[in-house]
Amino acid sequence: MALFSLLPLLLLLTTYNKSVEAEHRRFDGPIAAASNYIHYSEGFVVTPGYVDISELEFEAASESLSSKLFSEGVVEAEEFVDIVLFHEPSDCANTRYGCDWTQLGIGASDNTGNLRWCCSDDAAALGLCSGSPKQEGRLIIDPDKFMGQHKFLMVPSSGEWKRKVKDGLFKLDNKAGASGKYVLVMANCNDIIGRDLTVSGQYTWSSVHGYLPGNLFGEMYFFFLVFGCYVLLFAFYACMMRKYRDAIIPIQKWVLATIGIGLLEVFFKGGDLWVWNVDGDRFWFSLYTGVVMGVLKRAISRCLVVMLCLGWGVTCDTLGSKFKKVVMLGIVYAGTSVARDVMTVLAITENEILSVNEETEILDVVTVLTFCTSLIDVIFYLWIFDALNGTMQYLESMNQAMKLKRYLRLRLILLISVLFAIVWTVFGIVDSYNDQRMVTEEENGWVLSAVWEINYLMVLVGLSCLWVPEPGAKEYAYVMELPALGGDMEFDTTMVDSPEDDDTEDVIDNEEDLDVNRAVHT
Repeated sequence: MALFSLLPLLLLLTTYNKSVEAEHRRFDGPIAAASNYIHYSEGFVVTPGYVDISELEFEAASESLSSKLFSEGVVEAEEFVDIVLFHEPSDCANTRYGCDWTQLGIGASDNTGNLRWCCSDDAAALGLCSGSPKQEGRLIIDPDKFMGQHKFLMVPSSGEWKRKVKDGLFKLDNKAGASGKYVLVMANCNDIIGRDLTVSGQYTWSSVHGYLPGNLFGEMYFFFLVFGCYVLLFAFYACMMRKYRDAIIPIQKWVLATIGIGLLEVFFKGGDLWVWNVDGDRFWFSLYTGVVMGVLKRAISRCLVVMLCLGWGVTCDTLGSKFKKVVMLGIVYAGTSVARDVMTVLAITENEILSVNEETEILDVVTVLTFCTSLIDVIFYLWIFDALNGTMQYLESMNQAMKLKRYLRLRLILLISVLFAIVWTVFGIVDSYNDQRMVTEEENGWVLSAVWEINYLMVLVGLSCLWVPEPGAKEYAYVMELPALGGDMEFDTTMVDSPEDDDTEDVIDNEEDLDVNRAVHT
């Protein structure tokens, strides 16, 4: 039944995986005339590639003080917006604290820790400005260290003004070590006589393979590989259920549903990255559907493991009131988890539209939901191992060796999974505190989540093999294994000389012992 309900949905979903190559980002907001901060955007590019800002439109939002001073002949109005693109070398980008931009030629600092991005009055007083006097009110760029590309816009001191960057294409050549993390910086530094600006439009990051950020390209292929594994597992289990359809038990339908939802999750997530790479824009339906499917997969799989550990389909054919408790806990987990994941995606994907306060509020809610989800996880894990121990003790006391062997294998699978999770968590924590990281979030951070997906898939494969459809599965919960004869029966071989009347009495006693009405079936 689960098989036939999933197949039409799979066929329908393939219509969304359309053929649609860099990443389009939007910038809609103000760039105030200020010397104490700059605007920047980061991206990972596999060269040859490019960053194109030709579609960004800059517009004056206010008159400057220089317009009045210029009309009075006091100053010569000359205001600029500086735009630079530079590469962060991997030897510093992969460290715990990242690159020091002043060592790359952007900004300047002195020995006492004073850091300035713009050549303002106080920066000049500290001796941090370099170059000619025209450097005043501009982004500090050290020509001896800066290896990137620099463009600028000259802004008139008065009147309406709106324009785009002429030749806004930053070409990135395929040189040794050129692939990696790039930073795009925009600075409107002249906070004394400068004009506030607004910027709107989209800009593009492109790698050699397409629009997908270079550090996510491996993740796309990973999802394709996992999708193939899920297809094989789903086809195998569905065929076995069809072959032994007269012996299917409810728990096997849960296993098939879990496999199917896992298949849909990687299908949507892989499809989202593929469309992003080809089209340059996120496929929002695929993105959020993949997130929801992932939550459903985790919720149902937790319920599934609890029900297996309670002995459903092995020691009992129904869970009674426990079934409702398991399902309710799964629903609560799914609700909190989907809210957390959707809000996390929203905070990441809309970070260029959301204000700082809005993003902070969302992340605060995410923190609370993460705590709630972790608490429910703890309840699930405690319930799983408590139920597993109870079922194994029952099977051992009833001498059910074959059923006990199945649960010993289940316990081994779960313990290996938990041990792997602990080891990987410790590795991640230790690696995050290393000065030079082995797994960097900027370059191959997707590996951190991919390992969890592999761990989950291995557990699901193990459960599928232990509860694979087979003949007589419906009667399995009712069948009690008979003990072996040799070890459980004792025979009295003592020979005693006795009178004949004693022999007669023994015969009568034996006849009473063999009374059919007193027989007990085992």
